[in-house]
Amino acid sequence: MNRFEVRTRIRSGYLFGIPIRWAILLNFGLWANAVFAADRPNILLIVADDLGARDLGCYGSDLHESPVLDDLAKNAIKFERAYAPSPVCTPTRASLMTGQHPARLGITIWSEGASKPDRSRPLLPGDSLDHLPQKYVTLAEKLGSAGYRTAVVGKWHLGDGDMAAETQGFEVAIGGTRWGAPPTFFWPYKNDTRFRDEFRYVPGLPFGRRGDYLTDALTSAAMRVIDDAGDDPFFLYLAHYAPHTPIEAPEDLVRKYESKIQDHLRHRNPTYAAMIENLDANVGRVIDHLKRNGKYENTLIVFTSDNGGFLGDPKGRNGVVTTNAPLRSGKGSAYEGGIRVPLIMKLPAGSVSEPDAIRARIIEERVLLTDLHFVILDLAGLDPLPAGTIADGIDWAGNLTNTEKPWPNRPLYFHYPHYYETTTPVSAMIDGDHKLLHYTEDGHTEVYDLSSDPGEMKDISAADPHRTARVLAMLNHWKSEVGAKEPTPNPQFGKESGK
Repeated sequence: MNRFEVRTRIRSGYLFGIPIRWAILLNFGLWANAVFAADRPNILLIVADDLGARDLGCYGSDLHESPVLDDLAKNAIKFERAYAPSPVCTPTRASLMTGQHPARLGITIWSEGASKPDRSRPLLPGDSLDHLPQKYVTLAEKLGSAGYRTAVVGKWHLGDGDMAAETQGFEVAIGGTRWGAPPTFFWPYKNDTRFRDEFRYVPGLPFGRRGDYLTDALTSAAMRVIDDAGDDPFFLYLAHYAPHTPIEAPEDLVRKYESKIQDHLRHRNPTYAAMIENLDANVGRVIDHLKRNGKYENTLIVFTSDNGGFLGDPKGRNGVVTTNAPLRSGKGSAYEGGIRVPLIMKLPAGSVSEPDAIRARIIEERVLLTDLHFVILDLAGLDPLPAGTIADGIDWAGNLTNTEKPWPNRPLYFHYPHYYETTTPVSAMIDGDHKLLHYTEDGHTEVYDLSSDPGEMKDISAADPHRTARVLAMLNHWKSEVGAKEPTPNPQFGKESGK
């Protein structure tokens, strides 16, 4: 019996003719050490799309209003240095689902970019899959086999057909496809005008009316999922498309921010600001719904983003979208602005003995979103790292519940063998407070001291060549170990067409 057949039988509730709960408890070789107590926590994982590290009020925005998330950050755990494992969306989402690094998965660019790689530049991009293969056991499958009801509402972007969310452990999937962005945020959420005559749509939503807004509709669907779970614990992956392009928002909110724009502000896009306020309000709707149903206290809430903020283009359709300042650059880049993201966690009641002292605080240590795969499993009462697990993330759940426990000290790695508006192909590594970036196209290396230079303005690679060589060797060893795909010279670059 192959792994897919086993997983299919798991979803049916039986394995080898035995109820799956009995099979797990009898240790039939399954990795999960499931806990079936009635009070195990619900899990709400909210992932915004392209929300930058400085786009919320609680993270220093000077324009955007986010009172719900600001309040959550004040009364929960706010991470100051959270990193996405990739500067673009699909790889980060695959990493969250599997606990493995995008470079190991072979998923290093968004799905559409993998399907149609750019062949017009000096280097051909590193090979990348455009989907998450079935061979990986996802977070949803692990939680589902432990008795959780599982649903994804919103962006999937890891494949469709036999790679769709419904085949990867989610009982319910609403609003997601292989595409990474909706054609429009307004009902009926479909058209063939934005993506070069490719007709795109957002599936699974009920009838709407003109003016209905996608973020509102997805939130309403998420609330129905919570209701449908009844008394069973649920894992709800609420993957909002906002504030990804197209930059569109309800007119009343846009007018509000148009009147707030001032010359001294860093953030100056009123429509983007309106998208963020609407997103924040919809997080509030879900929280209020949990409270009304008596489920809030026993729900683990995780809010984050899949990569750094999208800068936009002054001459493009969306204009200047956001700034991640004082962090450098934005989406697509391995500089801090491309990989730093907001991360807020509310622990479920009963997870700590001193809730006031432990459940509300700021954490300065660097963490990787890949880690959330294992932290969530741990907080759900499962064994996050059974024997044989291939893990590029680590489990720091114990650090959330025990402030005396020292945080793990490990390097962070990033690999983006592609071009973007903000970068040429690049790999990067953070070792302590030092960060190295190596660019493949011209072979140059940069090093920054993040403790004194968080904006990455002063390259110190030449000041300590021995450190630079050592860290670059560590980066190259890691790429070899995970089988990272590298760019290659483009033999057609610079040649005239037809010759």
